[in-house]
Amino acid sequence: MNKRKLLRRAIARDGELALAAGVHDGLSARIAQNSEFDVLWASGLGISASYAVPDDSILTMTEFLNAARAINDASDLPVLADCDTGFGDTRNVARMVDQYERAGVAGVCIEDKMFPKRNSLGDGAQHQDTIDGFSAKISMAKKAQNTPDFVVVARIETFIAGGTKHDALRRADAYVKAGADAVLIHSKSPDGAEILDFADSWHRKDVPLIAVPTTYPEVDAKQLREAGFSLSIYANQALRASITAMRNSLAHITENGSTSALENEIAQVREVFQLSS
Repeated sequence: MNKRKLLRRAIARDGELALAAGVHDGLSARIAQNSEFDVLWASGLGISASYAVPDDSILTMTEFLNAARAINDASDLPVLADCDTGFGDTRNVARMVDQYERAGVAGVCIEDKMFPKRNSLGDGAQHQDTIDGFSAKISMAKKAQNTPDFVVVARIETFIAGGTKHDALRRADAYVKAGADAVLIHSKSPDGAEILDFADSWHRKDVPLIAVPTTYPEVDAKQLREAGFSLSIYANQALRASITAMRNSLAHITENGSTSALENEIAQVREVFQLSS
């Protein structure tokens, strides 16, 4: 089964919940595959952080695409790529789909904010596109694809921008009519109530729903599955864990002048060889 069919099977609303790991390079992709995730999320935050720049439309499409290609090449899992707002207008979206599809990526996710976007979990105002404007992007993305199984996910930022459930539902319905294969409803609510309420009100039970439980970690896989979600993206946990591990290990070296006490806590060199082979 090709990777695009694998992604479609993962997001199918069949009562199961697939898990996606946020990764930013080939090594993290290999680790996620070995940890038995179903999907790889080519994380915009993770890729931006790997360049030590903000996740605020700083990097170009080429830089994001190169990272997604490396992730895809390193793993047998399907890659769903975080493509921010589509890197511009409808013409940019068309080229994006062409290039990501050629790279073997299984699907792309674009969000209904204005370009240049700001990270959804950061400070500052969040500005959404109009429903018609973003629907045009979704429609163009679907027209641009060359293989039938390529997946286009519409990411709704209404709750991030301080909007209402009514607006989020209106947008979701419009984006599905424009051709979206799945809907990602985003929220930074600490209890997940917004996305659970949205799922309860969502009438298109044939359309896959996707959640990103970064700020509401107490909402577990069982709750998401029962609410009707088909994919849960753990978008930045691996990145955050790596920062903690690197900081602690390197601080230990400068403080102690030796790695002796660390050797049982960090990967052996042979593990690096195995992951890289």
